[in-house]
Amino acid sequence: MSNLASLFDRYKAVIIFDTETSGLDSEKDQIIELAALRVERTTSGSLRIAGKMDTFIKLPDGELLPENITTLTGITDRTLQTKGVRPAKAASQISKLMQPGPALMVAHNAQFDACFLRILLRGVKVGRVDWLDTLTVYKDRRPYPHKLANAIIAYDLSDKVQNSHRAIDDVLALFEVLKAMDEERDDLATYVNLFGFNRKYGVSGHRIAGVRYEVQDFNKAMTRPERTLPALVARK
Repeated sequence: MSNLASLFDRYKAVIIFDTETSGLDSEKDQIIELAALRVERTTSGSLRIAGKMDTFIKLPDGELLPENITTLTGITDRTLQTKGVRPAKAASQISKLMQPGPALMVAHNAQFDACFLRILLRGVKVGRVDWLDTLTVYKDRRPYPHKLANAIIAYDLSDKVQNSHRAIDDVLALFEVLKAMDEERDDLATYVNLFGFNRKYGVSGHRIAGVRYEVQDFNKAMTRPERTLPALVARK
C-alpha cells in the first residue's frame, strides 16, 4: 500500500484545497475563490474523489478587487457580484466537505492558504484536522524554484493538468502532483503537521496550533532519506 493510501488509516479523507485571494494579508484581505477536493480510499485500496467544490466569494459591500489580482487570476468584480456567495455560505460548503473527519488538509504553500481558510472557518465546528504542505515536501525533492507550476513540469504532468491561478485547476493539479510524489518516495506521512520556512523571511502569518515550523534550506538535488526535513527534525 502506498504511503498516501495508508494515511487513510488515520483520516477519513484528504482534502486538497486552494484559495485565490484579494491580497496577501489574511487579516485584511479575503478569499475570493475557494476550491477543494475530498479524496477517500475505496474498499479496494484505490483513491477516489468523493466530493468537490469551487466557489467564488463576494467581497464586502463597496470593496473592489485590486487590478493586479484580476490580471493574475482572471477573476473580476463582476464575477464575484454575479457568481459569488457570502463568506458564511462558502464556510458551510467546505466544512461539509471536511465531514466526516478527521481530515488531512493538503495545499501547496499551506501556511498561506491555511491562514485564510482558518479565518473563513472562525466559529464553524470542523472537528480534528491536520495539515500537509506539499511545498515543504517539494523542497526536499527538487532545486529552486518550488512553485506548483514547477512541480507540474518536474513530474511530467503538463499534458494532464494546468496551473492557471484558478483554484479549481490548481487543486486538480495538486492531486496529480501528490500522487506523483507518493510514487517517487514513500514518506509523505512524515511531513504531516511539519512546515518548512525560509530562514531569511521567517514564518508568514500566524502560526497554526499543532504544526511544527522548522527552517528549511534549499537543496540542489533530491535529498537523501536521512537528510529530509522530517528526518532532521526526528534527530533533534
